[in-house]
Amino acid sequence: MRIGLIAPPWLTVPPAGYGGTEAVVGLLARGLAELGHEVLLAAAAGSTSPVAQVAGSLPPEPRHLGRGQDELRHVLNAYAQLGAVDIIHDHTLSGPLLRLAGHRIPVVSTAHNAMDDRFLPVYSAVAQCASLVAISRHQSMTATGVAVSGVIHHGIDATQIPVGAGSGGYACFLGRMHPNKGVLTAIRVARRAGVPLRIAAKMRSAGEQEYFQQVIRSELGGTIEYVGELGAAEKFALLGDAFALLNPLQWDEPFGMVMIEAMATGTPVLSTLRGAAPEIVVDGVTGFLRETPKALAAALPGCAQLDRGNCRRATETTFGIRRMVGEHVAFYEKCLAGALASRAVPA
Repeated sequence: MRIGLIAPPWLTVPPAGYGGTEAVVGLLARGLAELGHEVLLAAAAGSTSPVAQVAGSLPPEPRHLGRGQDELRHVLNAYAQLGAVDIIHDHTLSGPLLRLAGHRIPVVSTAHNAMDDRFLPVYSAVAQCASLVAISRHQSMTATGVAVSGVIHHGIDATQIPVGAGSGGYACFLGRMHPNKGVLTAIRVARRAGVPLRIAAKMRSAGEQEYFQQVIRSELGGTIEYVGELGAAEKFALLGDAFALLNPLQWDEPFGMVMIEAMATGTPVLSTLRGAAPEIVVDGVTGFLRETPKALAAALPGCAQLDRGNCRRATETTFGIRRMVGEHVAFYEKCLAGALASRAVPA
């Protein structure tokens, strides 16, 4: 197949640091190309993905993350240059809605956001223009009134991630510096359990910086350490040396790449029982799922007793790149064969 991939415009593909969607698009592009498909990628200028890329993309602007006009300019350029592909897989929010009249190429759209009050009406409209893929069963089940065409979990290339021994004597937190990621709860759980905690978090936006200054900074000190935003090598070293990833989500996250990244290094995950976490973590095998800070703190030391090999094996099979790419290929083929509504815009 000739497959067009459209990534969001704010970060390169793959991302230099934090960037879940961009990491997934990068793996998908490479995996499709390795299977012999012809891939054309629309991503921020400077992207280092090994597949062919469209011309005219703008430089990445992480500070503008979510700004509508940047995404609109990006997707208009992308669709103008993807006319020779068989199918387009669009990872932006507005792209499927902005296809020019007469654009007859089938479009697949992945829902990377929660189906909450902000995004549900948008995805309802997107599903009228594209075959919509959910990234977890939980996300699909919460998509009330939205025509979801399939569920495909994210995957990871475990061969590129070193296995750690978990011998650092600490738990870690990895994510955005945002209340819904649960960094404050992670601090309090670690203190209650008497466990050192190392925090690596993206802190670029004004809101993230404000949250850090007003809420988190005063909580640091002693065995609670903020180590900044890390590059890939440093991130996997942090995860691999930890005996647990502490991931006390305060919202129903649609997936959670950080959990499978931790498991790829062999590190178990301790998470709240929310969103897609029960689809990722097998309680008592690859981590623990608990509902309250007290229960999280009680379970945290037990992560050190779990078999790290089980965590690694889960990322090589259930959440492997081969599985993810294969499921996408099958989905594209169904769209092209008419088994799923292609929803091409009529001429």
